[in-house]
Amino acid sequence: MANRQTDQINYSINNDYSGMRAMQSIQEFVQYHGEDGVRIWYNDIPDSYDAHWHTALEIILPVDNRYDAVIDSSPYSIHPGEILIIPPGCMHSLKAPDRGARFIFLFDISAIAKLHGFSQIQAVLTPPQVISKASHPRIYEDIYGILMQIRDMYFSEREFYELSVFSLLLNLFVLIGNDHLNSINFFSSMRPSKQKEYTNKFSAVMEYIDTHYMSDLSLDEVAATAGFSKFHFSRLFKQYTGFTVCDYIRHRKIQTAEELLNQSDLSVTEIALQSGFMSLSTFNRVFRQLKNCSPTEFREKNQILFPHS
Repeated sequence: MANRQTDQINYSINNDYSGMRAMQSIQEFVQYHGEDGVRIWYNDIPDSYDAHWHTALEIILPVDNRYDAVIDSSPYSIHPGEILIIPPGCMHSLKAPDRGARFIFLFDISAIAKLHGFSQIQAVLTPPQVISKASHPRIYEDIYGILMQIRDMYFSEREFYELSVFSLLLNLFVLIGNDHLNSINFFSSMRPSKQKEYTNKFSAVMEYIDTHYMSDLSLDEVAATAGFSKFHFSRLFKQYTGFTVCDYIRHRKIQTAEELLNQSDLSVTEIALQSGFMSLSTFNRVFRQLKNCSPTEFREKNQILFPHS
């Protein structure tokens, strides 16, 4: 692999990023390059960013000096060569050193999220991920190589580069998903046939949640889908996703609510019901807990920056 310090020199002058950000309160509206859903820049400015969130998937790759982040109250410090993946919707702040540089990748994965089977990958990607040689030895070089290919495609603007970028991104997701399955502790002592059985069960569970999260799902109902007792299933689900079943379902409901608030003229009450909340008060409370604003405030901020045509 090429030297990771000198390999970046051709990207030190990035006319694609002016330093301007579209912000409203704590939400950032990512300004993609055209309408392709991709934004990458070589950022060597010492500016830091207060707590904010956006609907884009963000990947940060330092190339000179460290870069610090606080994501949902948890601190992260990443160094050159390490890769930080910030899921869509996560509240995060970023602190740059006085000197340094990093690549910032931002992707709109809303279309990918609708693909069959992505719900299983989405569960793995929901907590922030730090990928390094030490933490992900089996896939690190491949993940790093994919990001460098995406970077080169983006800056060269080759023909069909958007399709190439998202095909590479899908490959990256699959690598992370498979590596996660291989590293789960309860898989370690299983026969390969049993591992496959559990993988299929959890794939079915994630698909079931993705299809039924707008109904009043119970832990017993979801556990029954996998054929486990609710106590055994709760432990496995937490180990598999990093979330409790209830927290993961709540996360999916709020994702749907965000899309409806952005893309429809439905009332907030209608959106609450279509997102799976049984009452407006519960919807307002959960939305504020996760987004630091009410659904109405969220919609108003969007309409100020991007009024309907």
